[in-house]
Amino acid sequence: MNQNAHEPASLPVPAADALAASADLAARIRDEIATAGGWLPFDRYMELALYTPGLGYYSGGARKFGRRAEDGSDFVTAPELSPLFAQTLARPLAQALQASGTRELMEFGAGTGRLAAGILSALDALGVSLDSYAIVDLSGELRERQRETIEALGGELASRVRWLDALPERFEGIVIGNEVLDAMPVQLYARTGGIWHARGVAVGEAGAFRFEARALDAPAVQLTKEDAALFAELDAEIDPAIDYVAETHAAGAAFARTICAMLKRGAAFFIDYGFPRAEYYHPQRTQGTLMCHYRHRAHDDPFLYPGLQDITAHVEFTRIAEAGVETGADLLGYTSQARFLMNAGVTEVLSEIDPADASRFLPAANAVQKLLSEAEMGELFKVIAFSRGIDGTLDAFARGDRSHTL
Repeated sequence: MNQNAHEPASLPVPAADALAASADLAARIRDEIATAGGWLPFDRYMELALYTPGLGYYSGGARKFGRRAEDGSDFVTAPELSPLFAQTLARPLAQALQASGTRELMEFGAGTGRLAAGILSALDALGVSLDSYAIVDLSGELRERQRETIEALGGELASRVRWLDALPERFEGIVIGNEVLDAMPVQLYARTGGIWHARGVAVGEAGAFRFEARALDAPAVQLTKEDAALFAELDAEIDPAIDYVAETHAAGAAFARTICAMLKRGAAFFIDYGFPRAEYYHPQRTQGTLMCHYRHRAHDDPFLYPGLQDITAHVEFTRIAEAGVETGADLLGYTSQARFLMNAGVTEVLSEIDPADASRFLPAANAVQKLLSEAEMGELFKVIAFSRGIDGTLDAFARGDRSHTL
């Protein structure tokens, strides 16, 4: 097999051991494709590439979070960008804890642990006491980094953190998921010549993976009623002569549904990049949003280096909102990251740094600019929250709430 059959010339080549692990994962995926009759739905391929135990991108040992390609990382998240993100987020979390009368936090996909450490420290500074901070993360490599980060807190704060291998049947407290929904496997569909097909994965020449379309009524295609209704709406809105690619989000919706059903009292916050349905399936978004990240470079080839690169899609927040509300949870709010952080007092947090101390203040101000700017993370990223047992809303959603757009 030509391991680099899909290799973009501008991307660095992984080390030999990483390539060997990727080759092992590719072999497993090819075996599953063969067992399935030569074709896998794309969401199953994405699940295998990201979560195969020991080899997948998130379940293996590949470094993910960092600031530069030179450190072996692929992308940077808001908690890695600045500690002010966690310090600001702690404020609405504290309000939600108080409003719900709960004392526990649970974080999904905790990255390097910086968000957890920052929230724990900020809540302590605000005088908010927690009984526990639970982390759910599939990556053994990241769990170790999380432990190192949190142990640096020392003493009582670090002792409150525990790692979960399974979800509790019920939870009373606050749930946090920062850039979790975008890592959920998505279904891919393509309309060509006015006809919708499921886009899946087959094996081509020299064992390379390739896209292959299947009719919606094919045995391997599991078309939901929601997706069928979506395609009918798109056909009515978009000229059938225009070819169109779209992702749908059954896994993300199922995750939101599970979390909101588990939540008996408290709130669940999800922060991610994406759009409400009307914007997500815009007539001009003809190629969908699927994207890959490798060494801080974005590209569109999900078959490059399986297990070594991130595969992601923007979140369709309307479907997430519907899934949460179906469980009986309340939609607490939905807004841009910029509005959420400004409402939560990010400028007040920044003002606690002396402007005269340029070595501290200027990097912090630059980071806040990236968190808030429409050209950076401020508009593309959204915050959606669900609640049970909280009357009214939170200050972070008091102005600029966009729930009406969902």
